[in-house]
Parts: sequence; C-alpha cells; structure tokens
Amino acid sequence: MHFIKYLIAQFTFKDFFDIMLVAVFLYFFFSLIKGTRAVQIIQGTGVLLFILLISYLLKLDTVYWILRYFLITLAVAIPIVFQPELRRALGAIGRGGVFPSHMTSLNKETISKISDEISWTASILSQAKIGALMVIERETGLQEFIETGTQVNGEISSKLLLSIFMPKSPLHDGAVILRGNKVVAASCYLPLSENAPSSRESAMGTRHRAALGISEQTDAVVVLVSEESGAISVARNGNLTKQIGEETLKKVLVSIYTTDASKAQRFSSIGNIGGTDVVRFFNFKKKPGA
Repeated sequence: MHFIKYLIAQFTFKDFFDIMLVAVFLYFFFSLIKGTRAVQIIQGTGVLLFILLISYLLKLDTVYWILRYFLITLAVAIPIVFQPELRRALGAIGRGGVFPSHMTSLNKETISKISDEISWTASILSQAKIGALMVIERETGLQEFIETGTQVNGEISSKLLLSIFMPKSPLHDGAVILRGNKVVAASCYLPLSENAPSSRESAMGTRHRAALGISEQTDAVVVLVSEESGAISVARNGNLTKQIGEETLKKVLVSIYTTDASKAQRFSSIGNIGGTDVVRFFNFKKKPGA
C-alpha cells in the first residue's frame, strides 16, 4: 500500500504525457498492421518471448541460449519480414488514411445469398471452362494482396463476378478477393505454393499453385475453377479438394461464412465493452452536473 502511495506521489504530468505518447504510438502501430500477416508474426514472437522467460526462471540453459540467439537473429530479420507492412504503413501515413475499415458481421440471409452467388458463378464458369480464382478473406488480412490488384468494392453478385472473369475483361487475369459481402479487388497477384508438388500434382498450373500458396500463408479459402477441365476445387489450409459440385460448394461456403460471422459477433461484443460502454459511462456521469 505504501509503495502505491509512493508511486502516486512521484507521478507527474511529464510521466502522464510520456505514457500517452507510448499509448498513441502503439494504437497507430496496431491499427496499421491490422488486416495483415504481421499480427500472426507478432503473436508467434510473443509466444517465443514467454518461453524464453520460463526457460530463464527454470534455469533451462540450453533452451534459453537457443531462444536468446534466435530472437537476436529475428530482430535483424524483422525489417525484411515486415517489408510489405512497412511499405503500406508509410503509404497510409502519406495519404492520411491510417485507420483501416472494419468487417461487418453477416446475417443468415446474407450468408445464404453470398453462398448462392459464388457457387452459381463457379458452376457457370465450370460449364464454360473459364478459369477463375475467388479468394475469401477470413481472420488473416489480405490487404497486401489487395493492393496488387484493382479496387472494386462492389457487392458480391454472380453478374459482377462473371463480368470480371470473362476472357475479354481487363480484370480476368489474377484473383478476385472477397471480404464480407463485398468484392474488394480484382486482378490480384497471389503467392505461389512453396511446397514441392508430388508426382500426381506436378501437372498443376499456375492457378492451382496460386490457390495453394495463399491458403498456405493465410487462413483464406479459395474457390478455384480450372480452365482446362472446368473442375471446381477448394483450397484451404494448404490442401486442395477437387471435383466439387455446386451444392457441395454452397454447403462449404455457408459453413465458412457462418463460422466467421459468429467470431465477428464475439469480437464486436468485446470491442463494444471498451468503446460504447465507456462513452455511456461518461455521459451518465455528466448528467448530474448538467
């Protein structure tokens, strides 16, 4: 208790200003990396730091030595690993757009409509043997890949998707990225799979390798239509499920969107505790003196 009183007595306006500057910096930093893979990298680094602390407390010298030098090497590699995020951050500061937009949770009717539109589009493209890549963004943000394409920001519909993937369309090359109920961008470049293909998969084209690549690096789900065979496939967690029918695809999409919507609602409710409830509290406190 005496220690707390001592801290309060020593606390000055300068200390308060110092803490506020750090808080603002951290807020801007997390706002800039939100929607990118940097979040997962930071979480992994935090886990390693926690293990490093445990190994130090338990006197696990070998584990502590390995992790200490590994983290030193990681600190040197951070500018290279975070290159896309740093480039996006500097560009956002230059444009004045520091705060990214938030995804909205979807209701059952919207989920059913989106799943219908995507599965119907895939079926039409399959019958016409027109290649397509439709990437569904989930928890891991795809902003760095969105920026490689052309901004669309249109509501998901079969008409829009079909017009994009028509062979003579200027946007038919590359992938379409879907976020919530929006077609965010088209003609986006995706990373190719880094895993060596097996003999059975050695004949895979660039479109299949791109679908596997983005699903290996993120938690995105990719709906793929083969230009050669017209087969519909789904890439997820680095695995490719081939020869999927329209109804099966719709069930898969409904399941994915339903799961993501429930997560979005939970995070939204947590966010409201820190924002809306605080505003209501201060409004309530103002009433007696008003």
